[in-house]
Amino acid sequence: MKILFVHQNFPGQFKHLAPALAADPAHTVVALTMQPSAVAQWQGVQMVSYRAQRGSTPGIHPWLIDMETKTIRAEAAMRAAIDLRGRGFHPDVIIAHPGWGESLFLKEVWPQARLGAYCEFYYHAHGVDVGFDPEFAVEDVAEAARLRLKNVNNLLHFDQIDAAMAPTHWQASTFPMPFRERIEVVHDGIDTVAIAPNPQVAIALNGQIPLTRSDEVITFVSRNLEPYRGYHTFMRALPRILRDRPKARVLLVGGDDVSYGARPPGHQSWKQIFATEVRPLISDADWQRVHFLGHVPYEQFLAVLHVSTVHVYLTYPFVLSWSLLEAMSAGCAIVASDTQPVKEAIVHGETGRLVDFFDPEGLAREVCALADDPQARRGLGGRARAFAQAHYDLRTACLPRQLRWVHDLAR
Repeated sequence: MKILFVHQNFPGQFKHLAPALAADPAHTVVALTMQPSAVAQWQGVQMVSYRAQRGSTPGIHPWLIDMETKTIRAEAAMRAAIDLRGRGFHPDVIIAHPGWGESLFLKEVWPQARLGAYCEFYYHAHGVDVGFDPEFAVEDVAEAARLRLKNVNNLLHFDQIDAAMAPTHWQASTFPMPFRERIEVVHDGIDTVAIAPNPQVAIALNGQIPLTRSDEVITFVSRNLEPYRGYHTFMRALPRILRDRPKARVLLVGGDDVSYGARPPGHQSWKQIFATEVRPLISDADWQRVHFLGHVPYEQFLAVLHVSTVHVYLTYPFVLSWSLLEAMSAGCAIVASDTQPVKEAIVHGETGRLVDFFDPEGLAREVCALADDPQARRGLGGRARAFAQAHYDLRTACLPRQLRWVHDLAR
């Protein structure tokens, strides 16, 4: 087959699937990406960069900014595709993440190609992430109107797509019928061999403070520290955690920016806002045990998981983070929010413990109880890893199903 991947930040969710297909000498695998400095080839995949030729229109209706941006990207991808066609490349299969619009016009270039889509999320004005957190509720009906238009890109893809996959059952369920029936649930996959418990792990905070598995370490990980991933709830649980666990150190991995949802008012970050809120409730000595690590290299992130005594994962009902499944694979004892799609992986009392997203006191109680119960931690961590191996392992569970999905799409 000739296979074209389309992802504005390739490889993204295709970081395992694309190289696996490229490893077969019978296939030619090409990727379209907006990365300006992409190498000519990555793990057997031929890389083709493209860029937008214009910016958004000043003064355009604010509800249309998203769709115009996607149209600009789709046009840029289309012109790159025309150039590829002119050089003799005619894909049998196009595999795209349509979320940024790039794949919108590719069937105009290659009408015979089969188009498969990675369906990550369908926007809703009620009952999912928007409006979930009353602290940040938006009452303006215009927000619902904006979200309806934000789904135009999804809707325009539906009549072109020949097959689709989503990483979790809940994320698939956000899409409307009858398209939902065409979505196969296949997770991206976690390398459970590479991500395994490491009892010998040792790290040095700030190059000075040594930490091993014998230390008590509470961990929290998010791409950015923000309400969508429960950062505010975790910070509000900190005063009690630090008071009741006087030897615990708290490690927070994540940046100061915003990945999802609204930006905070003013010039402060969400990280600063909630750190400032709880700081008067925490003594100077206890605050010295709280460590904001920022963005860290992947190996250091894994070391944080390996040294964790109790790992906390919180989220609005939204896209599931890889970090939760990686924590399960690492054998962490996990306290997580009682939200979807978390509950597909964390079964209360079996693979972790679930708490109300809005209950900082309940979160603190569960974290402290687990920190005080090594037998419970071992049981939860062991079962979490076994569950990750059975359902999310890259080589035995996910990648074979992804490859089968591609071949079925081609047929």
